Amino acid sequence: MKHILSALVMNQPGVLSHISGMLGSRAFNIESLAVGATDNPEFSRMTFVVNGDARVLDQVRKQLEKIVTVVRVLDFQGKDFVERDLMLIKISTEGGKRSEIHGLVDIFRGSIVDVSPDHVMVEIAGKENKIDAFVDIIRPFGILEMVRTGRIAMLRDHVLMADLSSPQESIEEAHTKKTVRKKTTA
Repeated sequence: MKHILSALVMNQPGVLSHISGMLGSRAFNIESLAVGATDNPEFSRMTFVVNGDARVLDQVRKQLEKIVTVVRVLDFQGKDFVERDLMLIKISTEGGKRSEIHGLVDIFRGSIVDVSPDHVMVEIAGKENKIDAFVDIIRPFGILEMVRTGRIAMLRDHVLMADLSSPQESIEEAHTKKTVRKKTTA
């Protein structure tokens, strides 16, 4: 079963490497990992899609929470959320199929973002199953190259950073609280 987790992390060099190394060393199957900026330059947000049962999900969450640079972990299980994936795909237009490809791009609410004599590059955003369906339907035309971002997600009614101090807790305060919490549980 697939689960989505989001982690608010300190925006510091090596955080991604540390987290992915920890997860890899424990043989957790991470299907997708997306990292990006937040509205606060001191923090980044990591979204994980984890394959496994509830026990695996619980282990991943607990391991993430132990890392000092992880400020908060959010499990999307059973919650109302919005998710998106982004894909760029280069499709062959040999054989005069450009208008047919354009029609399919429109149906999937995508955009042609680059055109050359022998191919088009298409951008599609949406749920994973929408992107998978587009790939399946466009495959006979000839996929030359493809890249996907991995899923990102946000809860509809909760703000991950909402309970940080106003206006926003500093990176040093978050780090100090996390270090103190780790020492008291050790």
